[in-house]
Amino acid sequence: MDIPGAPLTEGYHNVRNGDLPCVVTALEMLAPPADLKRLVPEPEVPLALKRWKDCSAEKYRLLYKRVGGYWIWWSRLVKPDAELEAIIRDPAVQLYAVTDRAGVEVGMLELDFREQGQCEIVFFGLVVKATGKGFGKWLMRRALQLAWAPGVERVWVHTCTLDDPNALPFYMKRGFRPYARFVEVFPDPRLSGLLPADSAPHAPVLGMVEPGPDQPE
Repeated sequence: MDIPGAPLTEGYHNVRNGDLPCVVTALEMLAPPADLKRLVPEPEVPLALKRWKDCSAEKYRLLYKRVGGYWIWWSRLVKPDAELEAIIRDPAVQLYAVTDRAGVEVGMLELDFREQGQCEIVFFGLVVKATGKGFGKWLMRRALQLAWAPGVERVWVHTCTLDDPNALPFYMKRGFRPYARFVEVFPDPRLSGLLPADSAPHAPVLGMVEPGPDQPE
């Protein structure tokens, strides 16, 4: 991952009301884990991966918001349909829905092989109600089995301070090594209505006028 912009100087840096900052950490894996192809006993997981090919932009955004809306996943919501579909329908991009036993989508996995010799785990996540149950370990093992395709020499992923605080240590325990850190600032998508105002309560909205006692909510 190329880090855009000049390095920040030491000290505090003011962020405008209406903007949202986050610290992004990029992590990489330069060889597959030793046990990735080994048959190891795994607890039964009531989930499955379903490949989504020729997915429409509308269908993609619905799952994207269900999985990542709480954590301020927003970048794919502002892309025009044609641009988004060009990405997710690219033969070098693999998109999967995580489904439960009833066939309901409860997570997503997106792998990008467009850069030769590399695979980026672009999006990886489960809906909030499916977290904390060990399903993430199962999903990451499946993700790595797919990512380490023939010819791949590097797998990488990134997370930020708006994500689940367990995400960074989770990736490191799975064998990823942090190699870069940068700050991203963008317009808060909750202020524009792109995401609900109650998304990411761990990152309070600045710039939203709270209703007074005589104002309707």
